[in-house]
Amino acid sequence: MTASTPAPAPVATLGADDARRIALRAQGLLGAPDRRGGVRGVLRHLGAVQLDTISVLARSHELIPYARLGAVGRPAVEAAYWGAGASFEYWSHAACILPIEEWPLFAFRRRHYRERTHVWGKQVGEATYRSVLDQLRTEGPLTSTELGGAKKTADWWDWSDTKIAVERALAFGDVVCTERRSWKRVYALAEQAVPAGLFDAEPADDECLRTLVAQSGAALGVATRADLLDYHRLRAEQLDAVLADSGLVPVEVAGWGPAGAPAAAWADPAALAAAPRGRHRTTLLSPFDSLIWDRARTERIFGMAHRLEAYTPKHKRVHGYFAMPLLAGGRLVGRVDPAREGRTLVARQVSLDSARHVEALATALREAAAWVGCDAVRVEALQEESLRPALEKLLKG
Repeated sequence: MTASTPAPAPVATLGADDARRIALRAQGLLGAPDRRGGVRGVLRHLGAVQLDTISVLARSHELIPYARLGAVGRPAVEAAYWGAGASFEYWSHAACILPIEEWPLFAFRRRHYRERTHVWGKQVGEATYRSVLDQLRTEGPLTSTELGGAKKTADWWDWSDTKIAVERALAFGDVVCTERRSWKRVYALAEQAVPAGLFDAEPADDECLRTLVAQSGAALGVATRADLLDYHRLRAEQLDAVLADSGLVPVEVAGWGPAGAPAAAWADPAALAAAPRGRHRTTLLSPFDSLIWDRARTERIFGMAHRLEAYTPKHKRVHGYFAMPLLAGGRLVGRVDPAREGRTLVARQVSLDSARHVEALATALREAAAWVGCDAVRVEALQEESLRPALEKLLKG
């Protein structure tokens, strides 16, 4: 099926609120959290957790399990991700942490990179490439600095030949990153670091894609074709080749189309088996959270046009450097741009859709502060200043 091919008849018609609740439950933000599975359980369910260099309240990959599980210890979060052989880093939605069980599923992407023979538009000699692999074989896992240096100059992208070679090896699958030290990738030979049963598996492209599309559908609950493409950044022809056989079922969602018209979508059958019920999580969300990383989907489901403004000139920012949407009652009801000053969490800029969400805002700020080791909250710019007395009273309570 292609974008121009009529969608199959839907097996169900969903209201926009039904679809929103299904999406929240699928992302682990509605209902009882799976505390037994912990951080690794969150990672396995989502299938991918995006990485980013920005650290304000915390790094984004820490914020993902926090949003779902509450104030899980930050050292426990890091331990669950790195160095335990349970995950690896690769190109999915972006640079992501992935469950180690997904290593075979990205064989299609590794083969694609090998066919291109180079990555990032740069090339290095075969001797340099082999030298990097030999050094890792002899000395074990190393950072790019330990391999001989990451950059030729101080310019961010002026990589050394060694750094280009090891990143090429990472893309090809000769090397894997299963750990970070001080935010530096630690590279290891894949044949040594990936369990043999997974390393030796080389599923065909269609098998990889079919499984990843099914996994994306389960993590999203209900999704348009564009949503499914975006989750692991697939190409249209890749999705179209496997969508009909992925196990996802066609549905129609009211209000998801242009001008509020119904739209064709695909759902995980398990998501349709029972109505979403349970407690809604109240929390601040990373802009890179998989609930909202697709901006078009976020606006369609929640009615919020959210953009990361970290790379926008300061005088042009509307909501702040790292504005985090506030999730409460299953809706996005405001934004907070956080910072930390010693043991104080600073809300540099705050906006709310309604005064009735003040209590939810205070709850989210207090919990976030305690999680990162702060014992006070200070609110600087508040869009609606009349809310300040009530908010500050709740923050002190």
